[in-house]
Amino acid sequence: MLKNAVRLLSRLGKTRNRSQVRPSMTKRSRLPQVPSGADLTSLVLSGELSVDTRRIKEASGNSSDLVVRELTVGNGAGEPIPVVLIHIDGLIDNKTVSDMLLMGVSDQSSDWQAPAQAYAGFKEQLVMIGNTREVTSINALFHLMASGHCAVLVDGIRGALVCDVRGWEERSISEPTTEVTVRGPKEGFAETLRVNTSLLRRRIKDRRLCVEQLTIGRVSQTEVAVVYISGIANSRTVDEVRTRLKKIDVASIQESGHLEEYIEDAPFSPFPTTLRTERPDKVAGNLIEGRIAILTDGTPFVLIVPATFTMFLTTPEDYFERSYAGTAIRALRYFAFSVSLTLPALYVAITTFHQEMLPTPLILSIASQRERIPFPAMVEALLMELVFEVLREAGLRLPRIVGQAVSIIGALVVGEAAMRAGLVSGAMVVVVAGTGIASFATPAFSMAISARLLRFPLIFLGGSLGLFGVSGGLMMLLIHLTALRSFGVPYLEPFFPVVLRDLKDAVARVPWWAMGTRPRLVAPINQEREAPDMLPQPPPAGKRKLRRKPVRQVTEK
Repeated sequence: MLKNAVRLLSRLGKTRNRSQVRPSMTKRSRLPQVPSGADLTSLVLSGELSVDTRRIKEASGNSSDLVVRELTVGNGAGEPIPVVLIHIDGLIDNKTVSDMLLMGVSDQSSDWQAPAQAYAGFKEQLVMIGNTREVTSINALFHLMASGHCAVLVDGIRGALVCDVRGWEERSISEPTTEVTVRGPKEGFAETLRVNTSLLRRRIKDRRLCVEQLTIGRVSQTEVAVVYISGIANSRTVDEVRTRLKKIDVASIQESGHLEEYIEDAPFSPFPTTLRTERPDKVAGNLIEGRIAILTDGTPFVLIVPATFTMFLTTPEDYFERSYAGTAIRALRYFAFSVSLTLPALYVAITTFHQEMLPTPLILSIASQRERIPFPAMVEALLMELVFEVLREAGLRLPRIVGQAVSIIGALVVGEAAMRAGLVSGAMVVVVAGTGIASFATPAFSMAISARLLRFPLIFLGGSLGLFGVSGGLMMLLIHLTALRSFGVPYLEPFFPVVLRDLKDAVARVPWWAMGTRPRLVAPINQEREAPDMLPQPPPAGKRKLRRKPVRQVTEK
């Protein structure tokens, strides 16, 4: 006993605060104070189990979900060795810890006579369970425990073993709610990072698929993964993505939208320069083209860079249907986007300044409807667009059961009441309703929002300067889009600059056997996507006629 007491006093003398002297064993010892805030990163494990346990509890603010299991191992010639298991309740699989760790160790711990043997035995047992790491700082210990790891501390060892035994409740893989397709896979990303990377691994089994993981956020410590195919993706673009992500120094990252605002090329542009999706097949297709995916833990939305304008008007159905159907639907989508952006502004400009452009019966019908309207066409359009946006937002925020009914009935009632009261004309209601329906045809929600925002200044320009104002506003948008970049790739590629061979997948979509190369500005090194001469051909017609075998006639006996 005296030898053990001497060893205990010598260990306490090597603690962080060397000026303190441990009192006698009969008095209550005063443990070192735990640093808070930024000092937590410099706090290391001392090897004294009672000290480390108290430090961990105080560093966590004595949280109720911090579970500390105390046990002793080894009953040989030496004394029992104290061991502590620490984890966060709700983040681990308790059955795995109980069955494979505690029961497995209890069968092998009889021969452990020293802390080093116990530490090596735990390490051997944990390796069979899952990914095992050794840490020495409390900050790293907390980060791993918050990610679903269980920590094992052995008395006398200045370190801890942490094993991945995560087992929290998570949403199962289901169909994406924001990108519904008629034909194609029905799987969507979940909120767990490792589940999302596994969905990509199932679709791309090439060894060159690289997954680089890093942690962003001083407080949230959110795990972010950068996924690309080595040898296909541009190495300069990959380096640029790494650089932008490593420069982020914030307290918290809760969603991929936070990352999007920190890494986009034009933060003041109304157009998005990163594409977000929750479809694994869409991400896999862009990875094969040479693009890069950024996955964030805790959200099903994945960012794809570099992004171009054509990608926001493209859906997976364009590639799962035959090329003729995909081309027709995509062209219709471009037309609907143009209508949602310019139709109210054109109506206001023509009815205010350029009535001669309309047929006489139509302009007379519009004039008779506007005879009792007290507002000019520009105010009427702005008012109706604002009401429509309020109804759309109300339909999104209400419960799903009543949201659609309220938005539809509200639009009908408000439109009919406004027409009967003489506040708006029937033609304006038709224009606003057509614009709203056309905006729903834009597959990317971020691009649809951009069109909705730009619609208001175009209406103002059309009501102030007529078609000259609308054309001037569109020209300014075109100049802005031409100068826009997404990780070094022109935003309007392949239109500006013109890349003729990349036009095969712009407005039109050629058959798969004709898409033999990747986008030149996205993957400039590895251009070949498929072997040449993939055009399907029927078998050659035979020169000789096939001889028919004689048919045996069966006679009745």
